[in-house]
Amino acid sequence: MSSVSTKNIENQIKLKLNLHFKKLGFQKSQNGLLKPKDSGKNTYRKMHGEHRADKIITSKIFLQRNFENLLPYFASGRDINPSKISPKLELVGKTGSHSASLFRLACLTWSIPVSEGYGRRIRFLVWDQHNNKLIGLIALGDPVFNLRVRDDLIGWSGEMRKDKLVNVMDAFVLGALPPYNGLLGGKLVACLVRSKEVRSLFSKKYRLSKGIISKKEKNPKLTIVTTSSALGRSSVYNRLKLGDIKYFEPIGYTAGWGHFHVPDNLFDEMRTYLRMKKDTYVDKYDYGSGPNWKIRIVKRVLGMIGLKPDLMKHGLSREVFLCKLASNAEMFLKGESKRTKYENLLSVSEISELAKERWIIPRSTRNRSYKLWGRRSLENLIFKV
Repeated sequence: MSSVSTKNIENQIKLKLNLHFKKLGFQKSQNGLLKPKDSGKNTYRKMHGEHRADKIITSKIFLQRNFENLLPYFASGRDINPSKISPKLELVGKTGSHSASLFRLACLTWSIPVSEGYGRRIRFLVWDQHNNKLIGLIALGDPVFNLRVRDDLIGWSGEMRKDKLVNVMDAFVLGALPPYNGLLGGKLVACLVRSKEVRSLFSKKYRLSKGIISKKEKNPKLTIVTTSSALGRSSVYNRLKLGDIKYFEPIGYTAGWGHFHVPDNLFDEMRTYLRMKKDTYVDKYDYGSGPNWKIRIVKRVLGMIGLKPDLMKHGLSREVFLCKLASNAEMFLKGESKRTKYENLLSVSEISELAKERWIIPRSTRNRSYKLWGRRSLENLIFKV
């Protein structure tokens, strides 16, 4: 590959990046870094719009084959009796299974594209036993290695984090579907993360697992779960308390780094460029190669073509929340306690009764607009770009 043709590719990547950033509405700050127009929820949605549209396009065949068959599992407002809502959890099976297809379709209703997760992944459908309709979704996956607000709160050393991070998960999908979301069902679903059933099912799935890097048996204990709001500040996770138990607590904000603003087609061009340069790093995407392979690939290319790697800082921070399943979570994660304590975990049914009394039933009497929702509106929700 001649230096001339390589230079042409570099210029093309620069031009496409610049045009894409402008299309998303980014501005350049005085130091040349990206700057979002504002921190409003509509700005977040707009900047994720193209990524979401791409996801719908790539799901076209799936939707054509499955939408009508799966639609009856989603509720209309008339299907719901707030006082009789009775949640249960179902573990999602392998790709292609009925439960996995339901999960995939439900995710396509989210206004922000849903991550696939990486590493360990345990997913749940939250059902309403009263009408056999879907209330919402929970998906837990491996957390990022570096998360300052989490690590500062725990206070662990780098070595201890490396050893104990296996006991931490991140909720990368967490929420209620319409019309349950209109009844504050998102708060109910979030609280179910801190349930006896989630802890038990996690333990059964991973108790004999081995570390991908260490190859050692880990026997992890689900100690804490983190999550972050997709649209900046969150109204769902704030003040998430039932009785004396806090279910999620705000612990700070992310720094606004990521790769969502680099489209997949341009990322593929960057990988092609690295292959032309015979850069062996291009295919080092196995777990254990570092905290985030895609971010590091883009930063590497940016540096090689003369742009600031700091362009990966998009400035759209997310509020971070932490849920303690173990009452002695910090002590266990710092190695100061050998056993986890779960003495105040409640069951799904116990949590549900408390959540109905505090949020769902009062909301249903104040605002009955949830009754107007029809399941056929799901189609408009998915294809709204």
